[in-house]
Amino acid sequence: MSKFNELIKINVNDKVEKKEGLSYLSWAFAWAEFKKVFPEAQYEVVKDANNLPYFESSAGAMVYTKVTADNLTYEMWLPVMDSRNKAMKSSPYEYNTSKGKRSVEAFTMFDVNKTIMRCLVKNLAMFGLALYIFAGEDLPAEEEVSEEDLANYDNDIVNAENVDQLLTIFKSASTKYPRNTEFLTQVRTACGVRKQQIIESLKND
Repeated sequence: MSKFNELIKINVNDKVEKKEGLSYLSWAFAWAEFKKVFPEAQYEVVKDANNLPYFESSAGAMVYTKVTADNLTYEMWLPVMDSRNKAMKSSPYEYNTSKGKRSVEAFTMFDVNKTIMRCLVKNLAMFGLALYIFAGEDLPAEEEVSEEDLANYDNDIVNAENVDQLLTIFKSASTKYPRNTEFLTQVRTACGVRKQQIIESLKND
């Protein structure tokens, strides 16, 4: 398996936060996972002529990072944005919306710092880690269900004694194979059949 394929299969969903329609992954977690695959990896925060870690124009401020791993270097960029994902500038400004005017505060070095670390995470995605987030996907690619798992899930469902056990089984399948809709449909159907059997058994008792 290539290192790209190894990274792209890592499920980072439990480390992701969603704000204003955007997904944010903890940079510390991302860097730790990345270094497991590329121990010699290095990153660089690109600075301007004044040694500042951002570049500003009339459109707003932008940060840049570079990541080098396995003799390959990728560069990434990200604008400094407020909580509504509007570009921030060195001076506050207003913009029109359907609900009236809204204002954007001037950015601070705190805003720049947050953006740099988010940019680093986006940079790591170029190597595969959490790439599915930036592709608009909800979940990473998953392998096909193994024959052993097929047999184990079938056996667990058949031997389930109550509805709670069936729920646990389905949650397990959903966590392990979140994108395999065909398999999850099979598990859901089988759980439904077993649930009905349990209900009928309780009625007869």
